[in-house]
Amino acid sequence: MEVGISFLPRFAKDFVSALPQKAAERAYIVGLAGELGAGKTTFVQEVAKALGVATPVTSPTFIIASRYPIQKKPFTSLVHMDAYRLGKGESFDWHAYANDPQNLVLIEWPERMPDFPPDSPVFSFTVIDETTRDIKTHG
Repeated sequence: MEVGISFLPRFAKDFVSALPQKAAERAYIVGLAGELGAGKTTFVQEVAKALGVATPVTSPTFIIASRYPIQKKPFTSLVHMDAYRLGKGESFDWHAYANDPQNLVLIEWPERMPDFPPDSPVFSFTVIDETTRDIKTHG
């Protein structure tokens, strides 16, 4: 689906509306793939806004993960991870985030995490032009 950058807030709100209403055995994990500047962090910022996060959301490239409290049952935390800096074959111990069913986990660069759950959905962001992105969902 091709979307204008200005449509990302609506896309994020639709994503939040479609979130599971019941807790699972683990966190709800979504991968966000795409080149630098494709809109992954902007999408996370819009999701956070739709969830009522008041704190500014920035890319956690250097700290790998940031956690924000939310009030969207069954979730109590939005976890924003950025795996860009993880080297090939390296991993970040994110299992505490992944194993908590009250976490909504959004991971930029999931392809750099060898233990990214293969059954988790991935949104792939592709730059069409300066104001347009193509977003495909896999999984």
